[in-house]
Amino acid sequence: MRKFLLTLVTLISLAAGAQSTISTTSLQTEQQPAVPQQVAQALIFGYLSYDSVLQSMPDYATAMQQIKILKNKYDEEAERVEKDFNKKYEEFLEGQRDFPPTILQKRQSELQELLDKNIAFKEESSRLLESAEKTIMAPVHRKLSDALQAIGRERGYIFIINTDNNTCPFVNQTRGEDITHIVRERLK
Repeated sequence: MRKFLLTLVTLISLAAGAQSTISTTSLQTEQQPAVPQQVAQALIFGYLSYDSVLQSMPDYATAMQQIKILKNKYDEEAERVEKDFNKKYEEFLEGQRDFPPTILQKRQSELQELLDKNIAFKEESSRLLESAEKTIMAPVHRKLSDALQAIGRERGYIFIINTDNNTCPFVNQTRGEDITHIVRERLK
């Protein structure tokens, strides 16, 4: 995010510098047309709520459904494993008074091993689910990115700003254009 903001500030500074250079040049020679106005018109940008557009895409709904199904499978398996552990633990508690010390230790180590496996499974499933989510969402993000690239080139923007999470608290609407609806229409 810092890199983006630094790039944005640099672009704006360069544009402002170009405008002031062009303005002083225009003042020096009255024969040239009013170039600052052309530069100002060329410095337009687009802005949108990326999340809003993303969530309105039909592909997003499909991807989220796939992720939900996968998550449910992992949750079901975690629940099954937890029930198995609880059953063995209850059996251990009921019989622990009657077990000889070696059987007691064996059962305790079995329970500890099951507990360790359950924890490892939960961690691994969480990691795998996160990875699967990235893989499933990658084509959706790529499709949105391609649409933004095309719209940016077609409309002559110098950049497109994502206004989510209050990253851009002010947008000069005379220099920028809200393209949320344009992108939504393109992605239908």
